[in-house]
Order: sequence, then C-alpha cells, then structure tokens
Amino acid sequence: MADPYFFGYGSLVNISTHDFPDPRPARLKGWRRAWRHTDLRPVAFLTAIPDPECEIDGMIAHVPRNDWAALDEREWAYDRIPATQSISHPLQHEVEIAVYAVPAERQNTPDGPHPILLSYIDVVVQGYLRAFGTEGADRFFATTDGWDAPILNDRAAPRYPRHQQLKPPETEFVDDRLKQVSARISEIA
Repeated sequence: MADPYFFGYGSLVNISTHDFPDPRPARLKGWRRAWRHTDLRPVAFLTAIPDPECEIDGMIAHVPRNDWAALDEREWAYDRIPATQSISHPLQHEVEIAVYAVPAERQNTPDGPHPILLSYIDVVVQGYLRAFGTEGADRFFATTDGWDAPILNDRAAPRYPRHQQLKPPETEFVDDRLKQVSARISEIA
C-alpha cells in the first residue's frame, strides 16, 4: 500500500507551521499559485490553479496512518485532489500525494474587504527562503498570480493564526520583493 503524502505550496512549506513528518522539497507540474478569496473565509489566501505551462516548488510531507482529518481541518476551504503523477520528489518508495485547491466556482479576486494578510505572506516566504533559498523564494513570487490584490499590513498584530517571527533579513526580503511586484500595502485602520 502506498504511503499518503500531501504537497504544500503555501504556508505548509514553512515546516514551523506543522508537525507532519518527513517533509521534503518537491515540485508540482501543471499548476501555479494564485491569491483568491472565497465566501468561506474573510481574507484572501493561496490556492493552486491548473496551468499546463507552469511548475511550482513546494514541500511534501507524510500523513501518518492515512489520517487526513487534521490536515483536512486546517485546509477546510479547499478540496483535496490526487496529484501523485504531477509531482517530482526524492522518495524511493510508493507514495500517493494529494494537493489542496479551492474549487474554481468558489474563487474570487481579492479586494478591499478581502485582502491578503502580510503575516500570511511572511510565513509563506519564510518557508520558501528556508527550504529553497532566495532563488526558490523568487520563483514563489514569479509563479504566483494576484500580486495586484490589496495587502493588509498586520505585522504589529498578526491575524494569520500560524504567524511566525521573521528574522530581519527575511523581513527585508519580503518587503523588497513586494516592492518589485508593485504590491499595494495598507496599514490597519
């Protein structure tokens, strides 16, 4: 029987946000990331969207005893989609890998009332910096759509439930790359 794994491409890349075992860098072919919001959550978040011309870096990790309940709860606004054949990874044994994505019919473009949280971006980029270095973090920005969405600077009082403390060079990297993509960042009123 194949071991169950998931492919994370956002906050799950940051292994400080979970304790799933055996995290490994991997790559998902035929998908890219996009910032979206749904009627299920008050803020925008990342989802994977099909794109046959794209590949995205991420992390796979083991789901012990095939117990998906905790991960399904964390990713409750997403559908779990089989993706084994689309993922390249270093494992040598038989695995089944799933990716989480928001159903297309529930996706909306982020807007003022549904911004991206800067504390969420920080967590994701910190994960990419630590797992893939600056080149991998740059690929994260390049393979993610929706940087024109409003971003709420909540660093002083993080609203993202799994926020992490960034080191000064990590914060500088995030701020620099957000400038490069001409991000619109607003302060909490």
